[in-house]
Amino acid sequence: MDMSSVVKRFLNYVRIDTQSVPNAGVIPSSEKQKNLAFLLADELKELGVVTVSVDESGTVYASIPASAGIENLPSIGFIAHMDTSPAVSGKDVRARIVSNYDGGDIVLNEAQRIVLSPVDYPEMLQYKGQDLIVTDGTTLLGADDKAGIAEIMTMVETLMNRPELSHGEIKIAFTPDEEVGHGTDAFDVKRFGADFAYTVDGGQLGEIEYENFNAASVNLTISGKNIHPGYAKGKMKNALLMAMEFQQMLPVFDNPSFTEGYEGFFHLEALSGTVEQARAEYIIRDHDRNSFETRKECIRSICSYLNDKYGEGAFTAEIEDSYYNMKEKVAPYPFLMDHARQAMINLGVEASIVPIRGGTDGARLSFMGLPCPNLCAGGHNFHGRFEYVPVQSLEKISDILVEIVRLFGTAGGV
Repeated sequence: MDMSSVVKRFLNYVRIDTQSVPNAGVIPSSEKQKNLAFLLADELKELGVVTVSVDESGTVYASIPASAGIENLPSIGFIAHMDTSPAVSGKDVRARIVSNYDGGDIVLNEAQRIVLSPVDYPEMLQYKGQDLIVTDGTTLLGADDKAGIAEIMTMVETLMNRPELSHGEIKIAFTPDEEVGHGTDAFDVKRFGADFAYTVDGGQLGEIEYENFNAASVNLTISGKNIHPGYAKGKMKNALLMAMEFQQMLPVFDNPSFTEGYEGFFHLEALSGTVEQARAEYIIRDHDRNSFETRKECIRSICSYLNDKYGEGAFTAEIEDSYYNMKEKVAPYPFLMDHARQAMINLGVEASIVPIRGGTDGARLSFMGLPCPNLCAGGHNFHGRFEYVPVQSLEKISDILVEIVRLFGTAGGV
């Protein structure tokens, strides 16, 4: 099959390992992210974009001037992140295109018997007859968020090649470390210079998101008391069992395995330790701010109860807020969602506004003074070896971005 420019770009970008590193203490958390940053900067210059820079964090900033006569329009930004998740390797990605998908199983790796199946992922069936980009089953693909990067870059190419398409000033940014929660730590909103922006970091074609979870992390330390098990009666306090007791006191169904839509949860991400001391790591998520605060208070109340039982200091919880629901910052600017929805409608795509069951750089940017809803990037099964993205989604989303720019230009900005 003849490959479109957005597909060529995507396949090129996923070959570059940009996996970020948790708790690195520096930005970018991995220097290799800059390999993609400098490639993108060079590509932007080759496309004719004059104002391009890469800062010390590896963030790429670029600006396309407004068309003559409409310089007073609000400037619109488009943002995507360069790093891939630490959950699964992003090195030596071997992507391939499954042409004219027939609706059956896709053997990703025959030797290792790794199969992508609609039995496990029934949403695959909506792409029957389309072309799917998949992995070889040993790595993630990197559509999160190299699909967004490829779509934005292809939008830039279109704008640079079509001077007759009137638009206001366009701002572009590619950021590091989104997957480890530090994507905007070094982001300079003033330097970026946009009045409004979109992150292109969502899921399947047609999705528009301006509501996300409120989020917090919990580091729980459980202090027990070890003694020889033969003489432990009435003396031993097993920190591991105490940690299990804590977990059992949380609401059973407020768990990712049982929740969807706007439903929040407590999620145990890690548990380690010995009889003497154990540690548990949780995340708390809820769309409603009041419910979010109630969940944090639930953690504190359980600690207090168990400290009364086992002794003061047996349970200590460090709770740190990560980000908040951007709805309160984005909702006052409904034209951001209206233009995105209309762009999709104009191109024959069914638009749907859905809540993000996670976070996005757009949430933090919105609280930094840059209202920033999130747009679909087209991929599925992010952060894993069964990740895939339809070719037709990549192409359509590139067109949608161009149409959003056109609508801002013809609607006087808002």
